[in-house]
Amino acid sequence: MANPREVRLRIRSVKNIAQLTRALQAVSASKVRKAMQQLMTTQPYATKAWQVLTHIANQPGRSSLHPLLVERREVKNALVVLITGDRGLAGAYTTNIVRFAVREFDNYPAQVQYITVGKKGRDMMIRRRKHILAEFSNLPAAPTFADVSAIGRLAVDEFLMGRADKVFLVYTDFINMVRQIPEKKQLLPLEVVSGEGRVEAFGAIARGPAAAYFYEPSESEILDEIVPRFTALQVYQAILESLASEHAARMVAMKNATDSATELAAALTLEYNKVRQQSITNEMLDIAGGAEALVKASGQ
Repeated sequence: MANPREVRLRIRSVKNIAQLTRALQAVSASKVRKAMQQLMTTQPYATKAWQVLTHIANQPGRSSLHPLLVERREVKNALVVLITGDRGLAGAYTTNIVRFAVREFDNYPAQVQYITVGKKGRDMMIRRRKHILAEFSNLPAAPTFADVSAIGRLAVDEFLMGRADKVFLVYTDFINMVRQIPEKKQLLPLEVVSGEGRVEAFGAIARGPAAAYFYEPSESEILDEIVPRFTALQVYQAILESLASEHAARMVAMKNATDSATELAAALTLEYNKVRQQSITNEMLDIAGGAEALVKASGQ
């Protein structure tokens, strides 16, 4: 049976871990809300930009599309922007998104290279011997559009230079606090949806007949400004979605760790009480045996 002092030290250690995981759980819950608030602030601009973009791209008699909207006849190279996290303690968050990306693109009929966002995903992709074009890590806890615009700019440049015929975005879609699912989205060429005028800007939807507009400056100038900026905005929104998913996964993982530590502390306390009771019983037996020996000795 374990020494009472050793059991007491283990109980103290487990309780300290429970305090730490409980604090991390509270911090992650707060960060989830902040990430979702940031995401919501981008929705009005994304919705209106997509409405203007779809309206211009579907104008009758328009002679040519923007280069970022044109489908390539032959896809020889694909680029995947993979968004993960910089830190661990988030359960299977990083493993799930990396496995999803590998499953989607291992048998892709073109050469695939990756832009990784986050240390954890970068390290896992390197271990899997994937071709990494660039990596971005150590982003701020609450990144701004300026902090991540270089990622979208790199993807646009690779597409325009012809080194990537398709660009995909792989991220974790935040559903709720306990459910986050890996998601794949074609980033370039930008898929313009016609028909009802549906706006596919991460859940923002507008329906109804398309209105007639006169644009100033010209439509081509507007597309030159909107398309690259909207591409970078989609990357930014995906990063915010992934951040919210990461914090939610970490919150759940820390709650499970706290519950496990609490149960372990209770089990160790019970074991400590048993050891202590056994120690007291042994001491009482020793005292009783000593007293009986004294009585026998005095009787002789």
